[in-house]
Parts: sequence; C-alpha cells; structure tokens
Amino acid sequence: MPRSLCVILHSIGEQSVIVLTPDQIVTSKALYARALVHTARYKRRMKRILLLLTTLTLLLTTTLVIGQNIRFSDPETVVSEHFWGNLYAAGGRSFFCDQAFTSKGFVLTDGYVYPLADVRSALNCGTSRQCEQDNRYRQIASDLHNMIPVRSRTEMGRRNARYEDLGEGAKPDECGIRQSAQFFEPPVRVKGDVARTVAYMVDTYDLPWLGSTALFKGWNRLDPPDDGELTRHRRIAEIQGNDNPFITDPGRMEQL
Repeated sequence: MPRSLCVILHSIGEQSVIVLTPDQIVTSKALYARALVHTARYKRRMKRILLLLTTLTLLLTTTLVIGQNIRFSDPETVVSEHFWGNLYAAGGRSFFCDQAFTSKGFVLTDGYVYPLADVRSALNCGTSRQCEQDNRYRQIASDLHNMIPVRSRTEMGRRNARYEDLGEGAKPDECGIRQSAQFFEPPVRVKGDVARTVAYMVDTYDLPWLGSTALFKGWNRLDPPDDGELTRHRRIAEIQGNDNPFITDPGRMEQL
C-alpha cells in the first residue's frame, strides 16, 4: 500500500485532515515550485514598477523646481550684483512713485512686493538672522521677480500691511498710494504688477495670499502688463533663468 502524507489544516474553531498520496505529493511539489517561479517574476515586475514610479517622481520634482528661482540663493549677492548692479545698473524708475533715478542713492532701497517679513512668518523660520540660515528662505529672498526699487520711506511705511482697496475714504499721497494702519493700496498703474507678483510668489513657493484672491484678480484685469513691466520681466528672466507665468499669460490668474 503506498505511503500517504497526512496534512492537518487548522481553521478557526475546527481541524481538517487531508491525506495525500505520493502522486499528489509530487503534484503539490510541482505546484509549489511553479508558485515560487511566479513569485520571483512578480517581485522582479514590482521592482521595475517601483523604479519607474521613482523615476517619474524625480522628473515631476525636477519639472516643478524648474519653475522656481534655482539660480540664486544668496540674497545679499543678488541685491548688490544682480538687482542694482545689473537690472538697474543704468537707473530706472521707482516702483510705486514712478520717479526716475540714475543710481540707488540714499532715498531708495531694494523692496519686495511680497514682503520678506511675511515670508519669514509663512516659513516660521524665526528671526531675520535665523531665517538667513534657512535654505528655502534664502532662495525665496533671492528671487528678482519679487524685488523692486522703492523709496525707503514708502518701504518703511508699508511693512506688515495687507493689500486692499481703501477707496475714496483714504486720501492718496503724492505717489497715489492710499494707506492705513493695516492696509496698503498701491497706485492704479501698478496694481496689476503687484497682483501678478503676489500670484507668482504664492504659486511658486506655496506662500499664503496677502489679501483676497478676488482683489488680486481684479487688479490683474484692471492693470494688464505694460511695456515697462514686460521689459523688466524679460530682463529678469535672462538674469535669473525663469519667468513669471502670470505676466506672460495674465489670464492664468483666473484659474487660481
């Protein structure tokens, strides 16, 4: 009588006994060997899939980074060499007041449409000195698209203020700026410039809006890109290596 193999299978609350003949044992071994082969193939296939997913992730990350300022991460050098030393080397006009200048002088400073104090707050990186050690902050603070030549007095007065339409209740100054303790309304001629720059900073660096999206969309429609903004934008793209898509395609703001 051929020998048999008794296999006891346990299930919840009961036992089952299966008796296998030698032929069945051979068949079981063959099935087991085949299962091992399929398992090995499955593992190789999964490795290829994981490798493909990793590659796609890297490509996506690279694509996202290309849209950012990846050339500069030293704010001090960018301000001295590229902002004043290149972009405005031959002079220009102050951003909010539209006053001509031939060099920086003591009345002008490098300002930021999206203030660096708000960047520090969004990143929660600490004090100015502490944030200067943060690589992400340094990259954001080095972005020429956000830098503007502005009167020192104007820059000091608008710190920590949110953008808003203040209306006729607030008297404009000699530059057309309306301001309160909490809000800052730029002159009409640069409202679109401000809106497109803020949108760029929000979209590129995942920063919070400095006012309602409806406000900035309205400013974008009110003040489309003019020759001065387009010329400055082209220069920055040449120096820094990336553009502001909301200037090249203002309609893109409606998708935000």
